[in-house]
Amino acid sequence: MFLPVDQDIEHTAGASFAPNPIYFDPENIVKLAIEGGCNAVASTFGILGAVARKYAHKIPFVVKLNHNELLTYPNSYDQVMFGTVKEAWNMGAVAVGATIYFGSEQSRRQIIEISQAFEYAHELGMATILWCYLRNNDFKKDGTDYHAAADLTGQANHIGVTIKADIVKQKLPSNNGGFTAIHFGKTDERMYSELATSHPIDLCRYQVANGYMGRVGLINSGGESHGESDLRDAVVTAVINKRAGGMGLISGRKAFQKPMEEGVQLLNTIQDVYLDSSITIA
Repeated sequence: MFLPVDQDIEHTAGASFAPNPIYFDPENIVKLAIEGGCNAVASTFGILGAVARKYAHKIPFVVKLNHNELLTYPNSYDQVMFGTVKEAWNMGAVAVGATIYFGSEQSRRQIIEISQAFEYAHELGMATILWCYLRNNDFKKDGTDYHAAADLTGQANHIGVTIKADIVKQKLPSNNGGFTAIHFGKTDERMYSELATSHPIDLCRYQVANGYMGRVGLINSGGESHGESDLRDAVVTAVINKRAGGMGLISGRKAFQKPMEEGVQLLNTIQDVYLDSSITIA
């Protein structure tokens, strides 16, 4: 269970922290992760660097190496490096994270950058986590958005583990058949009949299979906050991930865009799913 906070760069700090302005202070982000019993806190060089001397030995730090900032106008979508692996290591981080926008015009450059960064991180004894996201306007076809299709996200995961990510972070699949709808790539009809059904657990299991059959752990994202339904939505996502063979959840906005006490409760409830022995592999 990770607490990720990089939306202040990926979106804007104001939009991210307006629901609960105490999180403009990096220390409160780390406190939420500790009080929530998280295994790690994943954030930016700035947020973690501001409190590293006080907290890096109290909870594992995962430093996000690259970001897409939306201050450029018109907005563009490209993950660029904000720092180095050595900087993250010097602040006491145990792991680095990065995003690749698979399917985008910049994806091949990002693959090279991040594969080199991950190689150096491993030399230093650090773990690596890859946000395997899709980004291409043509992945929307006839009114359907395939950015979270099981076949496309599964292949993104497979490329991610190929460049030696230790953990892959991916959105929970919302549909399937991206390759066939958009008419690109190579497919086999058994991808959609024998390897997966339309059931959410089967769609997620296909993502797990593309991580070397679970040898590289899959964590699914908790998604944006929807208010009152956040707790239910988080539990559903955790159950699907666990029953599909995933290893955990990464939940940010659902936790920090509400009072800290409620955020801690949500994080603890997610952990209860993974600690519950009655929730098993489907």
